[in-house]
Amino acid sequence: MFQFLVLSPTMKKEAISAIENLLATPKKIVIIPHRSPDGDAMGSTLALYHFLLKLNHKPVVISPNDFPNFLAWLPSSETVLIYENDRDNCTKIINETELVFTLDFNALHRTGEMEQVLNKLSVPVIMIDHHQKPDSYATFTYSNTAIGSTCEMIYNFISFLDKKNLIDKTIATCIYTGITTDSGSFRFPSTTSTTHRIVAELIDLGIENSEIHYSLFDDNSYNRLQLLGRALQNMKVYPQYKTSYSTLSQNELDTFGYEKGDTEGIVNYGLSIKGIHFAAIFIEHRDENIIKISFRSHGTFDVNQFAREHFNGGGHINAAGGKSYGTMKATISKFEDLISKIII
Repeated sequence: MFQFLVLSPTMKKEAISAIENLLATPKKIVIIPHRSPDGDAMGSTLALYHFLLKLNHKPVVISPNDFPNFLAWLPSSETVLIYENDRDNCTKIINETELVFTLDFNALHRTGEMEQVLNKLSVPVIMIDHHQKPDSYATFTYSNTAIGSTCEMIYNFISFLDKKNLIDKTIATCIYTGITTDSGSFRFPSTTSTTHRIVAELIDLGIENSEIHYSLFDDNSYNRLQLLGRALQNMKVYPQYKTSYSTLSQNELDTFGYEKGDTEGIVNYGLSIKGIHFAAIFIEHRDENIIKISFRSHGTFDVNQFAREHFNGGGHINAAGGKSYGTMKATISKFEDLISKIII
């Protein structure tokens, strides 16, 4: 049995010492992001991957499923193994590992099919995450919901180990990617003065911040822009409820050649409307028989709680996700009924 230690908001000295002992000798290490990894998940896992290489470990990043094309430029992204594409090999690597890091999620069901494999492990697990209500599966848990990104926590983690001197341009690039994406390009409330001081250090290390921003947000395909246009055409606005939402059907995704990541950030357009404090987008995925939902809010309206209570999801106060197993029509009907009864 493991001793479960919740280390929040900063890691305790005895835990840091124990982790230093774990990392003192070369090990086979598996690093895992959540299913459908975003910029913060991929940035944090690859930053940690490069850091562990410098400590002479043998790290492997295994993602539950594929990551978006707009993140494929990240350093060593080509080394990431995709569990859905190679279950047998990935399972073998996981079973032979000596240490596991889980990054940017705090419940094993966020790994999809990998959960069954991970539940059988008897090796130490280190969780680093900034979402609310972490589960207690890890040996060491570094959890802090006040920090805007897991990448910022990876910077802290390296600092806790007194190894900040090992952060080079490559690691800095990965960290900056996650901070940028999860902060909404530094505009979300979780962006602090500490965040900016860390970013200043990363820029001093030589990262090409303008190029990173271009790769993340401006390197669009024609089809992606057409899909955005359709989502905007489908948008409904309810000023009396301070709410907007949009929809994309499977047929619309197919029409515009949808690729993973093409709908990233569309929900924010609804939130940019004057007087709107709550926005959502509902996206049909027939292969999974679900409606995937993204929620965003301004101010004090807690979309994490809303998603948890009504749409099988969760996340942060101002940014969360959910899913519905009903039809698009039934899901929208439920959502419209809910917003008519709550105060935003």
